[in-house]
Amino acid sequence: MNEDALRTWIANTLGHSPRDLALFERALTHGSYGPNHYERLEFLGDRVLGLIAGAWLYELFPDEPEGNLSRRLNSIVSRETCAAVGRDIGVATYMRLGKQARDDGAVQSDNVLGDVVEALIGALYIEEGLDAAQAFVRRAWGDRTTGQLQAPRHPKSALQEWAAAHRCKPPVYTTGARTGPHHAPRFTVTVAIPGKAETSAEGSSKQEAETAAAKALLEKLS
Repeated sequence: MNEDALRTWIANTLGHSPRDLALFERALTHGSYGPNHYERLEFLGDRVLGLIAGAWLYELFPDEPEGNLSRRLNSIVSRETCAAVGRDIGVATYMRLGKQARDDGAVQSDNVLGDVVEALIGALYIEEGLDAAQAFVRRAWGDRTTGQLQAPRHPKSALQEWAAAHRCKPPVYTTGARTGPHHAPRFTVTVAIPGKAETSAEGSSKQEAETAAAKALLEKLS
């Protein structure tokens, strides 16, 4: 990896010229590449992102109750949203992965991309503090936060409400096969409203697959 190119990308993307480049290299390093990987930084960045997002929502929506704010927060900090941000800012170009992980497609995994984005937030927080991390999050998340006119309903909650409104039995989720390597697993989940309809979906985690299946069944029922 060209250090000058990495420094330029970090400065342009995060709005901060790194003093300790190794810290940001670690944030971009998957465990398959070596022992100095992003996991501890991801742990920190996840908490920093939650604080920034919570404070931002509290400011943006002063009249909303806690339940609506929680639904908005869950959407903002979800693995899928973090991965989408990672794609927007071109994280994949600078990630360091072992050959097998790269061959297995980890560079496009929502889990890996989301973790790297959170690790970068952690590194930015360590070197420049909360204000710098907040500036990056508000810029990178943008309309994903400010453009939501209504608090999003989680597909699983929406499906539960649909079943109740139509006097059906509650949705039943069944986990199927788990495929793929350890660093890029794929889960299959089937959701059914007994006597009505069912559908299946995949995801990089059981939770993601359940969400995708619930969303697909809602679309099928509408």
